[in-house]
Amino acid sequence: MLQKMVNILVVGPKKDYQQIVDVLYQEGTVHLQDVPVSLDDPVFTPMDTGKTEEVSAVLLKLHGIAQILPGRPGEGGPAEERARELSGKRTEDLLSEAKEIVQLLESKVRDLATRKSELELSRTTLDKYARIMEKIQPLESKLPILEGFEVTVLLIQKEYRDVLDLIRPQLKAITRNQFEFIAADLDENTTAAITVFNRKYSEEVHSFLFSQNVNEVRVPQEYANMQLRDALALIEEKKSEISREMEQIDRELLALSEKWQGDLAIYTRLLEDRLEELRSLNKFGQSAHTILIKGWIPKKFIKKTREALRRAFGDRVVLTELPLSPEDLENAPTFYDNPRIVKPFEFFMRLVSPPRYREIDPSPLLAIFFPIFFGIIVGDIGYGLCILGFGIVMKWKFPRIDWMQQLMNIMIISSFPTIFFGFLFGEFFGDFGEKIGLTHPVMFLGVTWNRVEAMIPLLVLAIAIGVIHVFVGLSIGILNAYARHHKKHLCEKAGMMGVVAGIILLLASLTGVLPSFMMIGAAVILVAFLPLLVYGGGTMGVIEVMSTIGNILSYARIMAIGMASVILAMVANELGGAVGALVVGIVIAALLHALNIILAMFSPSLHSVRLHIVEFYSKFYEGGGTEYRPFGREKKTD
Repeated sequence: MLQKMVNILVVGPKKDYQQIVDVLYQEGTVHLQDVPVSLDDPVFTPMDTGKTEEVSAVLLKLHGIAQILPGRPGEGGPAEERARELSGKRTEDLLSEAKEIVQLLESKVRDLATRKSELELSRTTLDKYARIMEKIQPLESKLPILEGFEVTVLLIQKEYRDVLDLIRPQLKAITRNQFEFIAADLDENTTAAITVFNRKYSEEVHSFLFSQNVNEVRVPQEYANMQLRDALALIEEKKSEISREMEQIDRELLALSEKWQGDLAIYTRLLEDRLEELRSLNKFGQSAHTILIKGWIPKKFIKKTREALRRAFGDRVVLTELPLSPEDLENAPTFYDNPRIVKPFEFFMRLVSPPRYREIDPSPLLAIFFPIFFGIIVGDIGYGLCILGFGIVMKWKFPRIDWMQQLMNIMIISSFPTIFFGFLFGEFFGDFGEKIGLTHPVMFLGVTWNRVEAMIPLLVLAIAIGVIHVFVGLSIGILNAYARHHKKHLCEKAGMMGVVAGIILLLASLTGVLPSFMMIGAAVILVAFLPLLVYGGGTMGVIEVMSTIGNILSYARIMAIGMASVILAMVANELGGAVGALVVGIVIAALLHALNIILAMFSPSLHSVRLHIVEFYSKFYEGGGTEYRPFGREKKTD
């Protein structure tokens, strides 16, 4: 449900503004508002955001240094004590100390990282040369070793080998026939073409080869005039030297990390907090000696926020509750504070804009109806158990992905109604449970709830659920209109309920579901509520009646999608049993059931959400509110 919000004003001495802001930031309960400033009588002016850019620049450097240094600092113990010790310092002092750390470490860490990158590049290049030399070593006897000549290697895929016939005459013309050109297959996919040419034609040759878009590998000069086995030995020696130097760099970086990583993390965290505080300063008002902070706070947090300020400042800082006008309440932020079982369903509230402050939070109703819709549609004990197991496993595998945790919580909650309705329908992997005598459809209200045979009762049940759901929505619409003093909206929702109820009674009487004398009662209800509907909604209100009837009929999808699911499950069992080989039949049935379970998690969820957003919310929900975003590192909701 949505918590009651209070508009507050914090007043304190300007000289303590940094400490006041710190306390409020650490409490993380105040949704900040701009302090109104009068242009005619500017007693209070917005505060300057000060060193925002400077803090951002230092933070960027701290992050860069921390990313280069290996390892990450631990939490708790001395680190937390050190953080508490530093948190009382002014932003200017923290900034100055952080700059000293940056000045001490930045150049050294950057130089070490740059040198390591250069060494890694050199080692990669040497590896590439070594692989190429190993491939062309069988051709070594055909390569002339001449002073003043350059060697280059072309690697070409075999299907493009014909390009060599185009390259050879061009190289002959460029080098005035002062070249050697040898081609041989390196493996089943690659052909190597090695050319040796006079170095004075180097620029023209390489330009030509580049224009042909071939993969050219130049052999470095230091390896060009020696035998390949000697070149490979030299490469291995240089790689060993590079590895030793990189190990030394790693040791130096590790030593720096052990000494400084803790301080880097502490200063980074504190300066990130201060940066958020600085960015919010323009919402605060100031005079020569006073600071004003205005905002919204959930009523349940008023006491602890006031006590936190009193502990830090005594009576020097005052938190006052402000009187609220209806216009103020319209702009109040909305704060979800639902029980644990309801919280996962707040995930679906992200699909629409937040409710207005005085609207009723639909999350608890979503938490009731969504699992029921899901359970009726899937309605299978085996599927419910699979969905339950899948949800538990996914929560365990992805503990840090918030949206995954919320969706899996919804699946776990919805699996229990699925199992319950599976028991009612007598379904365990379709009709498999009934075939082996494990389950049987339950007789209830004079109906045996076998879904294949009880299609009409299921359709009636789905429509009845639609009537209940839509009427609940209209009732909430009445409550919302009453809370916001919208007389016409209240009349429209009440009139809509009466007219739709009258039409349902009339149809039930005409079809013989209800006694014929109920037509008189239906007519009375229609006559009584139609003027109310016209007064509240006008002509469009009357037209909206048909839309509401359509909304109710839309709940027939609960029966239809459920029927599709059970029929696919029965097809899986039939196909599995029709195959002569037992193992093959089990595999076929298992694959089809797995597909059906995947569809059972996706399709019922999609349609259940649609029934809420389109059919249900349209009867009462306006949205367009502002979400409660407290000033602080984390939102505290305990």
